[in-house]
Amino acid sequence: MNAQNIGSSFDDFLAGGAMLTSATVVAVKRVIAWQIAREMRDQKMTKTRLAEKMHTSRASLNRLLDDNDSSLTLTTLVSAAAALGKKVKIELISE
Repeated sequence: MNAQNIGSSFDDFLAGGAMLTSATVVAVKRVIAWQIAREMRDQKMTKTRLAEKMHTSRASLNRLLDDNDSSLTLTTLVSAAAALGKKVKIELISE
């Protein structure tokens, strides 16, 4: 290992290549999609039923559940949470 790499972290590597934000967005979206899918499973709710409760299309719900599709609005997130009887909590934390 050369001296340049000693003490560096993966976050430093990503930030150096301007990839940290993209990686973080993908990670957050995957967690959100997983939580919604888990809640649907726990409530035995189909995609069709959740889409109806959200007043949206099944295609829109599929995009929400697609952990590789990082386009997500707060409106969609809050709508999905409400349809599942949940609330959304978002907070900024120190690094």
